[in-house]
Amino acid sequence: MRPMFDEMHATGATATDTAVRDHYRTYARWLAQQPSDAMRARREEAEMIFRRVGITFAVYGDKDSGEGTERLIPFDLIPRVIPAHEWREMEAGLTQRVTALNRFIHDVYHGQEIVKAGIVPADQILSNAQFRPEMVGVDVPGGVYSHISGIDIVRVANPDGSGQYYVLEDNLRVPSGVSYMLENRKMMMRLFPDLFANHRIAPVAHYPDLLLETLREVAPNGVNDPTVVVLTPGMYNSAYFEHAFLAQQMGVELVEGQDLFVKDNFVFMRTTRGPKRVDVIYRRLDDDFLDPLVFRPDTTLGCPGLLSVYRAGNVTLSNAVGTGVADDKSIYAYVPKMIEFYLGEKPILNNVPTYLCREKDDYQYVLDHLHELVVKEVHGAGGYGMLVGPASTKAEIAAFRAQLVANPSNYIAQPTLSLSTCPTFVESGVAPRHIDLRPFVLSGKSVQMVAGGLTRVALKEGSLVVNSSQGGGTKDTWVLED
Repeated sequence: MRPMFDEMHATGATATDTAVRDHYRTYARWLAQQPSDAMRARREEAEMIFRRVGITFAVYGDKDSGEGTERLIPFDLIPRVIPAHEWREMEAGLTQRVTALNRFIHDVYHGQEIVKAGIVPADQILSNAQFRPEMVGVDVPGGVYSHISGIDIVRVANPDGSGQYYVLEDNLRVPSGVSYMLENRKMMMRLFPDLFANHRIAPVAHYPDLLLETLREVAPNGVNDPTVVVLTPGMYNSAYFEHAFLAQQMGVELVEGQDLFVKDNFVFMRTTRGPKRVDVIYRRLDDDFLDPLVFRPDTTLGCPGLLSVYRAGNVTLSNAVGTGVADDKSIYAYVPKMIEFYLGEKPILNNVPTYLCREKDDYQYVLDHLHELVVKEVHGAGGYGMLVGPASTKAEIAAFRAQLVANPSNYIAQPTLSLSTCPTFVESGVAPRHIDLRPFVLSGKSVQMVAGGLTRVALKEGSLVVNSSQGGGTKDTWVLED
């Protein structure tokens, strides 16, 4: 069994200053001097401020339930710290990966050269629930489909005790969480200004500026001063705070489907001064709800006729319709080959080994090793529809086995990774908890990102599930500058 990788302390060492990793030394000395009651007081202050600002999200009893309760995402006071050289390599890997994914999506809806080359099976694309035939042959500005990508990264210990980063998942449709990255940094600067005086921490506050710049760059051809809006399903959506927050930070309008209408093959929004043409829509709802004339006829969240305007090239949707074909968990397994096929490069960031249950040999292996593996629905999200074998009862494994047997192609499986841990301030004091990282990658005329991302933490002792909907929390992520 591999050793555990702790972000702050060297493997197998005691939590003394001499055992602290170099990039954590200054922070660790500071932390050792903080009384527990002072830290608790600051945690209570953070919770009060977050609640006052309204930074909440809806937690649903299960993925099919329409009922939810509003709550805060727990915020942890102890940051996750990444040294500059590690971030530079991660940034290069993220740029490479997202570039290849965008090339793949363009190829899917045009020549399908990767299929002809025998690298990705045709039925993996054509039978994919996220494949949109309506997008075949449609050109989008700059060939960019996923303008905002959230790439989930984990670190696992190597046999020698060093750590290695892996990509766990690509989120290319409507990735969320960036508002918590920004608010966590503001909170840390408010609570611990002395720490920012003693560390050179790369800023993140300019993310809304980069986002707006990216959205403006992908406006329809010939539009020099584009009007950008954020399209939300409405205030009852679990991520509504983020929708409103980003619109406010970018200085653009937050709209719902009922605020938009189509006329003369353009999209307009209703304003107090009359109709105003819209050029770029940062949409925070799935394809199915965008246009009732094309997708779900029963939806009232979208705008009738929107897709015809989009296909004509008179409005940009960010992210593009059909982007989900590339963040399917079964497509994930092919991303390293995509990088080689489209870019002629070896992947900088590796995938986690993945078993495709649609493949006979993989399927049999998964059935024989359910108690060891993490099994996920191909289209699952938020920690739902998955089995963590080592943490499940025999009854839970048996029930999941029946689902898997009924529809093997709906599942993939991966080894149970021992995610790296980071010291976390919990009720008993400071203790290690498992974490991951979601950097947000922006693709317009170039690929850019702010340093770091959203660190998610599994607050339950021993838990590997970091999703906020499953009780996880978040941390500020510090990338130290040279």
